Amino acid sequence: MKQPFRACSLLSIIACIILCPAANAQDRRVVTEPIAPQTVCDRPVPSGKQDTVTLQDAIDQCPSGAAVYLGRGEFRSGPLEMKSGVTLWIGRGAKLIAIPQPAAYDKGRGQCGRISGKGDGCRPFISFSKTRGGGIYGDGIIDGQGGATMVGSAETWWQLARRAQVEGGNQNAPRLIQIDHAQDITFTGVTLRNAPNFHIAMNRVEGATFWGLTIDAPADARNTDGIDPGASQDVTITRSFIRTGDDNVAIKAGDNGSSSHISIIDNYFGWGHGMSIGSEVNSGASDILVRNLTLDGTTSGLRIKSDVSRGGLVERVTYENVCLRGNRWPLAFDAKYDPRAQGSRIPVYRQIVLRHVRGDDGTLVMRGVDERHVLDVKLEDVRFASSAIWQLEHAKVTADHSDVSPPLPGQAAETLSRGSDTCSRALRDANR
Repeated sequence: MKQPFRACSLLSIIACIILCPAANAQDRRVVTEPIAPQTVCDRPVPSGKQDTVTLQDAIDQCPSGAAVYLGRGEFRSGPLEMKSGVTLWIGRGAKLIAIPQPAAYDKGRGQCGRISGKGDGCRPFISFSKTRGGGIYGDGIIDGQGGATMVGSAETWWQLARRAQVEGGNQNAPRLIQIDHAQDITFTGVTLRNAPNFHIAMNRVEGATFWGLTIDAPADARNTDGIDPGASQDVTITRSFIRTGDDNVAIKAGDNGSSSHISIIDNYFGWGHGMSIGSEVNSGASDILVRNLTLDGTTSGLRIKSDVSRGGLVERVTYENVCLRGNRWPLAFDAKYDPRAQGSRIPVYRQIVLRHVRGDDGTLVMRGVDERHVLDVKLEDVRFASSAIWQLEHAKVTADHSDVSPPLPGQAAETLSRGSDTCSRALRDANR
């Protein structure tokens, strides 16, 4: 597997650590590599059938500060609810598998596994609700079985999602992990794959660390976002490998509240829809740091997306040391994400900084709503291939023209060849 923190130049990363001033737009906590739980309260063994009751009992009986340890073997389970301070430790060689049975996840309305107007008819596979402390640790696997045929149906969860798209409805499919109204949550090392819906979704979380995760789903698996911090503060995502069928990471700030002080550092994103903010930002998103990120084959690269139906203020966002390759839209800062949208929630993007960003070709989009609500973006040492195309509309872009290639519209082409392929060379070296 590719190492996410080696894809860009190690020398440039070290130099930035030494020379770059500490950014204010980031997680306000001091985040260090998590360590293994010191106490194990239970060691369930797989039954070869369903292990839901055994696992839930172990979690319920475990004291705060201890871990439920799953050793080698396959554990098959329906929904599990975590407890404050308890860690689910998925050991090397262990696999926790979500059963593809809609009735097990149904909220009591008979909608899970069906298409409806809302799409909120399923419980998540693993939920952290109003918990403090604890999380998930280990080198094992949690498999959502999004590609398995649902019990009582001829479809998989992912096929249901595609049919919902065609029919104009919403699929009712369980999220793999939901963290809701929680504090001080830590995920370390585990592999999450094949979620029926989002892999990790967050709502009103204060303090969360995701360190060294692998998140993996097919490129065509609809709505399988990697990590979505929503209405959350002080979040760090680091040293992780994420490839999905939707946003690799999407920071949201809808009606539930704002999102702020988020650090996304030393990560590798494979296929997916990119490093996104939005589309719901009506409560505001701010103080976000994206540093040392490789986006390799994502459709969009760095993306801020919203429209007048769900827009708001996005500010103080810094992107540093970013490598992009094989992206259709390497930059996509778009306040008209749905051009048909109606409403009065105006997206405003300001104090957006791109520093030491490298890519190849593609379309570089910066589009504000109108001249009263222009995008405010600053570019410092931002270089793409000469075949890349700028699309600027209602955008105020501040840059020294010698620092940007290809030139912004209306600028001379004197610096086209200066270092535009640096990122591509680094990526080739990392993949050897």
